[in-house]
Amino acid sequence: MTKLALGPVLYYWSRDDLLAFYDQVATLPVDIVYLGETVCSKRRSLRLDDWLSVGEELAAAGKQVVISSLALVEAESELKSLRRLCGNERFMVEANDMTAVQLAAGGNGFVAGPFVNLYNPRALEALARRGLRRWVMPVELSRDTLEGMQAERPEGVETEVFAFGRLPLALSARCFTARSRNLPKDDCQFCCLDYPDGRLASTREDTPFVVLNGIQTLSATTCNLLPHLDGLRERRVDVLRVMPQSRGTGQVLEAFAAALAGGGDEITDLSALAPQGFSDGYWRGQAGIAVGA
Repeated sequence: MTKLALGPVLYYWSRDDLLAFYDQVATLPVDIVYLGETVCSKRRSLRLDDWLSVGEELAAAGKQVVISSLALVEAESELKSLRRLCGNERFMVEANDMTAVQLAAGGNGFVAGPFVNLYNPRALEALARRGLRRWVMPVELSRDTLEGMQAERPEGVETEVFAFGRLPLALSARCFTARSRNLPKDDCQFCCLDYPDGRLASTREDTPFVVLNGIQTLSATTCNLLPHLDGLRERRVDVLRVMPQSRGTGQVLEAFAAALAGGGDEITDLSALAPQGFSDGYWRGQAGIAVGA
């Protein structure tokens, strides 16, 4: 049976907003919840102990909890925090770079997040020997590539696919959001708090292009694979990932849960929750911004 996962919050939200959001998540139809900061170590609305406490509450509500790591480790302080995260004895870790893979290997298993470049079955096999339990397909790979990966997937390893949300495209040492406000990265004034869904950047022709999220670049359009549910099932995908956004996350999860349960032939219209429209190009082997017919 295909499970439903809620990815980690990619944006910078206040402590109160995060706690209220996860109080709601506890009541939503989702099987797996990823917690933690994956983008910027300066975002400290919740510390590791706070995330673990939230995780305990979600676990008590019947959710499988995974603690996610930073996708770009740049400083010794970040490495120290990563060691502590990977050393937690309660929840499995989503490793979002090879540093975290090294630290999580040999324990109770780990998830390879979408920022780990797993592009062929031999890479999956190599990490499976180190304790890989689930891998999240990189967002730029297609259904045809997935089909080849699944044909040689190691036994005991689950496959998770990014099914709804703005696509994380790139990370940089520079902070794009701070730069857009004429602020240096070291004195960013935590301006990401002003953009709970990132800051939209458009072309000179005023066409929405990407979203700035601190050091991360996201797609402006929202990936939506709900219409491709049959294809996902045919390719034996175990988990579908929905990404949090500042509004409508519950509505998205309920739509996917209903579709997975076979609750009718009608696909819920989620277009109101995607202000720049949908895309599914990467899934179909085309430019990521493309939209299927």
